[in-house]
Amino acid sequence: MKHTVDAMGKQCPIPVVMTKKILDKAEQGDEILILVDNETAVNNLSRLAGSTGCSFVSRKTEGGYEINMTVKSDPAARSQAEPEIVCTPAVPQGDYTVAITSDKMGDGDPELGGILIKGFVYALTQLETPPSVMLFYNGGARLTAQDSPCIEDLKTLQEQGTEILTCGTCVNFYGLKEPAVGTVTNMYTIAEKLTKAGKVIRP
Repeated sequence: MKHTVDAMGKQCPIPVVMTKKILDKAEQGDEILILVDNETAVNNLSRLAGSTGCSFVSRKTEGGYEINMTVKSDPAARSQAEPEIVCTPAVPQGDYTVAITSDKMGDGDPELGGILIKGFVYALTQLETPPSVMLFYNGGARLTAQDSPCIEDLKTLQEQGTEILTCGTCVNFYGLKEPAVGTVTNMYTIAEKLTKAGKVIRP
């Protein structure tokens, strides 16, 4: 059987309490979809899954997180489990923004700079926690164009959940076509993303 727990807008420990009520009545093999909008809830639900022998998969969405738990243990074992609940926010995994302002990385030889920025974008695809947001403005807007050497890696990052935004003013200034990955944005959104980021990386 499949169950859904809508805990959007609910703060610690309510998402865990709501999920445990479903979990206590669930049968082995049941699937539970939980919707939350904060990292603390994700961490606490992960602890709940671990203490009750459930599988746990989380995915970041535009409005928060989708968590899938599959019941693996029998009801008796689950009823005795007491999950650890931590209501202080942990340092979010992957809560950082990458701001790219040029199609080159560093100063010096332009050819080398192009090689380095391509290598940097590829390296992001290999990290355990890819960035939550990537911003491309000024010369960096060229990297989301169709002929960019970084397109395939940027598409991979987008599939991993990274939000990719390119400055529309920069696209028009450089006479670029619509970005081949991500979406066009404005300076207000760029400023908002930068000021709300847990950490900003500028290569």
